[in-house]
Amino acid sequence: MAYPSPFRSLCGPFAVPILRVCHQALVYVVQAGQLCTTYGRWAGIERGAVASDSLGRVEEFPHNWSFAGSRAAAGGALAPWPAEAVAGNKLSVLVQFAISIPQYARDSHFDDKALRAHLRRVEELGVFEGGWVQEQVIGAAGSLAPLQTLTYAAACTERLRLGCAVFVLPLHNPVHLAKAISSLDCVSHGRVEVGVATGGRERPFAAFGVDPDKPVARFNEALALMKSCWTDAQIDFNGRWWKLRGASMEPKPVQKPHPPVWFGGSAPAGMRRAARHGDGFMGAGSQTTPRFAEQVALVREELAAQNRDLEKFRFGKRVYVHVEDDPALARRRLEDALRHHYGGGDWSEHMVAGPAEQCVAGIRAVADAGAELILLNPLADDERQLERLAGEVIPALV
Repeated sequence: MAYPSPFRSLCGPFAVPILRVCHQALVYVVQAGQLCTTYGRWAGIERGAVASDSLGRVEEFPHNWSFAGSRAAAGGALAPWPAEAVAGNKLSVLVQFAISIPQYARDSHFDDKALRAHLRRVEELGVFEGGWVQEQVIGAAGSLAPLQTLTYAAACTERLRLGCAVFVLPLHNPVHLAKAISSLDCVSHGRVEVGVATGGRERPFAAFGVDPDKPVARFNEALALMKSCWTDAQIDFNGRWWKLRGASMEPKPVQKPHPPVWFGGSAPAGMRRAARHGDGFMGAGSQTTPRFAEQVALVREELAAQNRDLEKFRFGKRVYVHVEDDPALARRRLEDALRHHYGGGDWSEHMVAGPAEQCVAGIRAVADAGAELILLNPLADDERQLERLAGEVIPALV
């Protein structure tokens, strides 16, 4: 039976044409006004199979019946679902991918043409939900400031979501940051994602005139004030560090009530804050996959305790990755890049590097640990890595 008997009885001779139209509609996705299609991928699917769309998103087919017979009834016009889609490395959960934005001006040289071309290519490939940056104010990596980089990226793109993971909130004036993010959400037409974290005691708080003994309290107050700036017509705020009375901030963000707020961090208390006040949790690239799985479990436990809707909360993870046919070369190149970016450290357990199939396995493990958004972060050969990730790694997963 190609379709359930109630459907056949109701529609009679029109059942197959109607089913074909419904099948065709399933593979169309609207992303920011642009229609994307992956015709034929749903045909032949059975319960438990994995389907993907042109944005790289994957989903387990929810019905308890199959389309297998409809293809034959239609004279074989519809392509069958590939057998490998239900086995091997294919993901069985809804996962989206993002890519890091190369935000560098090394030796004070900014290659604007290269970044524009890179961002346009990211959109052309159609498998990435967003492009993300980091914040590194003090350091020798030559990293451009996140908000300025995202503003440039907004002007170079039309659909790509634009995020930062993360802003170390205690180091910022929340009024200035709220204004800048609201402005960016406006000029990007509602494409901003905001990552925030307390930063931990190793941060150079003294360089910013911030008391290192009160980062969490400062974080909580700053976030509350930013949300007030984004949502309240009149801002009346009486905090320990910041006070406003009868103030206003316009324009408000395009996204309502405000752009999605992702929490970063590693301490259990930070996990609980994410569940209470955030829209998502972003695992750091410096966290191993097993540790990320533990964090996901803790956040989910707190979400349940807070009676929050799990469907409205997302889990993401940054993955430092380098695709190279020579495994030793892949690891060496990525380790060298990480040490240059962060000034040292042992990164051997915190990255995915090697041939495409090895990277597929490592990224699949991150998805199995609970990631719904995987932020792929190469640090060398950005253009080449972009093509290999989009052409070899992601297709093997979706």
